[in-house]
Amino acid sequence: MRILVLGFTGYLGVHVAERLRDLPGALVLGGGRSPSADLDVDLARILPEQLAKTLTTAAPDIVVNCAGATGGDAVTLAEVNARGPAVLCAALREAAPAARLVHLGSAAEYGPGTPDTLVTESAATRPVGPYGATKLAGTVAVTASGLDAVVLRVGNPVGPGAPPTGLPGRIAGLLREAGPDPEALLRLGDLSAHRDFVDVRDVTRAAVLAATAAGPLPPVLNIGGGRAVPVRDLVRGLAGLAGFRGRIEETTASSAGSARSAQVSWQCSDITAAGRALGWRPAHTLDDALATLWEGCRTP
Repeated sequence: MRILVLGFTGYLGVHVAERLRDLPGALVLGGGRSPSADLDVDLARILPEQLAKTLTTAAPDIVVNCAGATGGDAVTLAEVNARGPAVLCAALREAAPAARLVHLGSAAEYGPGTPDTLVTESAATRPVGPYGATKLAGTVAVTASGLDAVVLRVGNPVGPGAPPTGLPGRIAGLLREAGPDPEALLRLGDLSAHRDFVDVRDVTRAAVLAATAAGPLPPVLNIGGGRAVPVRDLVRGLAGLAGFRGRIEETTASSAGSARSAQVSWQCSDITAAGRALGWRPAHTLDDALATLWEGCRTP
């Protein structure tokens, strides 16, 4: 079984590639821009015909696309999140039309949720910014491709290696810098929003199950923790693990916090369909995820 993981050096890609390598008889190839990549693939720049040649040589049975941009300007987001999946699907149709494609999408594609209401895969998509809009464009490219493909709409992943472009990684970095100083002051943004946090290990397990499931899968599956948690609780949990003795101040003038809180105050996905299709449910709590995130942050 030949498996190509695109974006294998990214936050989710590292975990997914590692887990796939544990599968019996699996040959896992890494595709990306890293010097350590088995295949040089830049989805933001490569032409479909060039990628088709690369895929013909690699002959993958499964492709897991973890490549994506969470930060940057609208052009960067569009190149990676929208153009990338479209190019990948075009190349797969030519070079490996029978391969299973697992594409990692985002719950940001849904946009604002309704308090106390779980969002199903059939809900309207109303992204509020370039990130969610470009991820949605990538999802449309995959679901309309005619390939054996599934999009995993991932909530807010938490765990080791969380990037500073996301809230959990940014807060962990600030707490590490602050240390135990009782005079430390963290000025953060609005922390009142509710988010669907999911342990990165559970996301990884869902990707592996989707990659290896027999038969066709639904076009989109939600992968989340299944409950809405106040962002403030995540910050307090990390602060407790860090032994933070200072003060946390919320201010709308700060860049550290949930930038989308004013527009998306509630987000929580219904994960029932993933349970039916993959036999998947999250196995880790938010406390578990925060503990591994902080442990990783402490390691130099």
